[in-house]
Amino acid sequence: MADWSDFRPADLLRVLVARGVDFVVVGGLAAVLHGSSRITQDLDVTYSTEPANLEALGQALLELDAKLYGIAEEVAFVPDARTLAQTEILTLSTRLGKLDLLRSPSGAPSYAELRNRAQLVKTDDAAIRIAGTDDLIAMKRTAGRMKDLADIEELEAIADVRRAARSTSGG
Repeated sequence: MADWSDFRPADLLRVLVARGVDFVVVGGLAAVLHGSSRITQDLDVTYSTEPANLEALGQALLELDAKLYGIAEEVAFVPDARTLAQTEILTLSTRLGKLDLLRSPSGAPSYAELRNRAQLVKTDDAAIRIAGTDDLIAMKRTAGRMKDLADIEELEAIADVRRAARSTSGG
């Protein structure tokens, strides 16, 4: 079971992309990818609930040796499409770090809308979708935790800087 020192978000993302999973990064890592100084210890994603995507996600979880996080005793966990279709939130430990799967994050629009408004971030290996700042702010406002409130302030500042840069460049 991986701990924070094993957290390798780029490798986690690489496995999801390689398996063809349709997902959007949300949460702390999405804020970081927008330019936040936040430190995060897990990868939060939301995903398409189409059957083929649930199968791909299940295969990725098997490759990642995913186990239920925070459960003292060994509990059987089968990451197949049927299981994934019936869960709203899964907090998992993988060989590459902690992974939270959120079927419908609170404060988020439908998956299709969130995906359409997501920002595409290109890496050497692939393109990753991250929730847009407005959607992240809405999700964090709904969560309302202290760390989320701090994130909102920073994300709003980042959005303001981007808007100002666009208006001065004419774009």
